[in-house]
Amino acid sequence: MASSDPLFLGLDSSTQSLKAMAIDAKLNVVYERIVNFDTDLPEFKTEGGAHHHDDGLTVTAPAMMWVAALDLLLEQMIGDGFEFGRVAAISGSGQQHGSVYLRNGAEEKLGKLQGGESLREQLKDAFSVGDSPIWMDSSTSTECANLEAAMGGAQAVAEATGSRAYERFTGNQIAKIAKLKSEAYEETERIALVSSFMASLLIGGYASIDASDGAGMNLMDLRTKEWVSAALDACAPGLGAKLGEVVPSHAVAGTVHQYYRDLCGLPTDCLVIAFSGDNPNSLAGLMLREAGDIAISLGTSDTVFGSLSDPTPSAAEGHIFGNPVDPDGYMAMICYKNGSLTREDVRDKFGGGTWESCAEAVARTPAGNNGMIGFYVKEPEITPTLMNTGVYRFDSDGNEISEFPVDADARAVLEGQFLSMRLHGAKVGLTPKSILATGGASRDASVIRIMADVLGVPVFTGDHPNSSSLGAAYRALHGWRCASEGKFVPYAEVVAAAPSAKAATQPDMAAHEVYTAMLPRYAELEQRLS
Repeated sequence: MASSDPLFLGLDSSTQSLKAMAIDAKLNVVYERIVNFDTDLPEFKTEGGAHHHDDGLTVTAPAMMWVAALDLLLEQMIGDGFEFGRVAAISGSGQQHGSVYLRNGAEEKLGKLQGGESLREQLKDAFSVGDSPIWMDSSTSTECANLEAAMGGAQAVAEATGSRAYERFTGNQIAKIAKLKSEAYEETERIALVSSFMASLLIGGYASIDASDGAGMNLMDLRTKEWVSAALDACAPGLGAKLGEVVPSHAVAGTVHQYYRDLCGLPTDCLVIAFSGDNPNSLAGLMLREAGDIAISLGTSDTVFGSLSDPTPSAAEGHIFGNPVDPDGYMAMICYKNGSLTREDVRDKFGGGTWESCAEAVARTPAGNNGMIGFYVKEPEITPTLMNTGVYRFDSDGNEISEFPVDADARAVLEGQFLSMRLHGAKVGLTPKSILATGGASRDASVIRIMADVLGVPVFTGDHPNSSSLGAAYRALHGWRCASEGKFVPYAEVVAAAPSAKAATQPDMAAHEVYTAMLPRYAELEQRLS
């Protein structure tokens, strides 16, 4: 490849790390680098990228950690000899629902970034709230109830914003801060999402929130893509002015600030395309195009999602967001707080301590686990709402028992999750004809075997498990094309050359029948715990 050929950079500020992925114009992945928050930035003393507070409900992350991570990532990329001068556009992904509070004067600081000093040093006084609430936070039940009361009930909130009031959603987190930290709220000039904050760092000013990530706030009208006045008023005074405007996901946020041109040689005309949430970026990275093409992402947060053309928001199930690659479309999603960290907990306590031993345990147990069903609630759960943490085990007769036989937990934690996905996904239109599996656990054959059998459809995997960073890189190319042509270019046209997913496994229909018979009992037990 000639050195003048452009590159497109995707940044993924996830719960546990900041990743960079670059693609060329032919959609080949040509570079990757990752900064892990726990191990590479130990001074912030995070566990899984977060701080879990003593009340068991509050979960935050240091806003400065995300700044320090960008410092370190760029330093590493420079050391790798990454060709910054070829980057035509950058876009990004941020963990959804995290909020960042920038104090009065912060935009001026961003605009005056100077070479020779780190971002961390120059922005040390930029935050009015140092600890950002993130998606694992469950401490805003009162604020959720207030929002639903102000707007006429849970279904009314869902109809307007795409979801009922959820504890982790940004509007409710803002309401809590405005109430408990009123002085800090008054000192706040801009409230950003993690996604728009990372874009703001790059352009040296305030980047707007995009319509797809903005739908995860309980504040944006799902159809008009504008803030809902009643929701703003219910959450905090003067909130609209602190949020800025909502923009389409393919919009240009700006060009990179001079700081980065000097630091690493990014071109003067390098575009920054609006950043979006990690789940919307996964949809972009996995190229889900038709109803029935469903993705299951197995990460810190497990998600089931797919594209929709006609949304039917529900106060009982899941979320509807804007589609990040189709301004007129939507995406549906079911989200689980207990994902990879919960599976790791089961691995360490009951599965022999390694993924290999867990896979062996799964192989020694039959489909359906002899009727035993387990609920593993390391964190208060979103789907369904389970606020009491712990492990709940039931035998084949529905009796709660204290422990399972050896090997049964390794299977139960997987079967229970996929039974839940089947149950709840169907209620928001996510009925699969095929599944694209992504995330770290998608590389485990025993995991996708159970996924296929429970849901009864073929499972495919992509060449790259990091769908959020890949989607961000694809969206950088897409936004650049739209800007270059002065019009919206269909996303499918831009990514037509992307590698196809690979068939991973077909369902065992005999096992599927076992799970079909099991599903009503699973639903009954879940209801008992809710």
